[in-house]
Amino acid sequence: MKITKIDVKMVFAYWRNWLFVQVYTDQGLVGLGEGTLRSREHAVAGAIEDMSRVLVGQDAFQIQSHWQTLYRDFHNRGGVVLMTALSALEIALWDILGQAAGLPVYQLLGGKLRQEARAYSNGWFEGARNVEELARMAQESVSQGFTALKWNPFAGAGDGWMSPQDARKAVQQVQAVRQAVGEDVELLLEAHGLFAPAMALRMAEQLAPFRPFFLEEPVPPEDCEAIAWVRQRSPVAIAAGERLYTRYEFNRLLAVRGVDIVQPDPQHCGGIFELRTIAAMAETTYTSFAPHNSSSPLGTAACLQVDACTPNFVIQELPVGDVPWRDEILEPHIETLHGGCLPIPDRPGLGVRLNEKVANQHPYQNPDLSSLAPGSTPDQEKLARKLRAKPA
Repeated sequence: MKITKIDVKMVFAYWRNWLFVQVYTDQGLVGLGEGTLRSREHAVAGAIEDMSRVLVGQDAFQIQSHWQTLYRDFHNRGGVVLMTALSALEIALWDILGQAAGLPVYQLLGGKLRQEARAYSNGWFEGARNVEELARMAQESVSQGFTALKWNPFAGAGDGWMSPQDARKAVQQVQAVRQAVGEDVELLLEAHGLFAPAMALRMAEQLAPFRPFFLEEPVPPEDCEAIAWVRQRSPVAIAAGERLYTRYEFNRLLAVRGVDIVQPDPQHCGGIFELRTIAAMAETTYTSFAPHNSSSPLGTAACLQVDACTPNFVIQELPVGDVPWRDEILEPHIETLHGGCLPIPDRPGLGVRLNEKVANQHPYQNPDLSSLAPGSTPDQEKLARKLRAKPA
């Protein structure tokens, strides 16, 4: 089966543009992949165009051969732009292979270990102006079926440190959400790499009484030894990996016992097979696996295929709160919760198709985040609330 054409489509979704790639074949099958990279989508599209000149005319089934060619033969390896482009194409090729075989991708990776994947909500807090609203919105998310919630309570951490006042506010947020949702809902705390190691440890110690499930990316991603230093001393489990690419960078992190939970993103780390490889590497050090996923439902579809067949999988990120038509961008809809979990799709390939009509209704835009910032003015606040996704 030969690759005949590769197209890129950008779809504006609130604060970034989703980037979809469609790989066409001479037998009519079309593979769908995603390479969303906020504010760098044109760079990714250009890299995909360059890689397409290598792939068009080739056998669509030779996924590993194409991956090695595109990774090694461009001389300048790695980096978020090249790896995002490569990941998008690789995901689309797995979709083609699954369709051709009449099997979901997880069957091609060894078969299913679970029927569903536990999910946590990220984005549920959009528009909260104070601690009271945050607590109420947390309760709303639980009423929608979520049993785990993630957010960043660390406003003010701009230079690696937080003032005593901002640190108290972070603790008050976590305490309020814990009291609002009770003891049976997991709280996951996102730090976006904002802290110096000592500050990260200080915050972990202050937040430990509220039993966070994990503290995500407490220090910048460049220094694996720094995150290992935090993890060895933290009373809270440490997660990281969304800004690491390929098994080689994760090997450094795992070698120093840097995290309790790895979070590779299939759209950036190298695609589906690389995601599964990183998870297997983590398994050898008893490190859990929770894929990062902050883009469209196609990112969720790719993650679920690996979640299904991975022994050390623990929980799956599920974005909410971006656009009210999120459910409609793919056919069929796959992000419906049942008991706090996402069912594993059983259709061939990734099991979804791009809804071209909906995609065409939301063409590329350069997002003006300042005009959508919650709380700036009443009109902007109203718009931010309107843009929240429908309940899962």
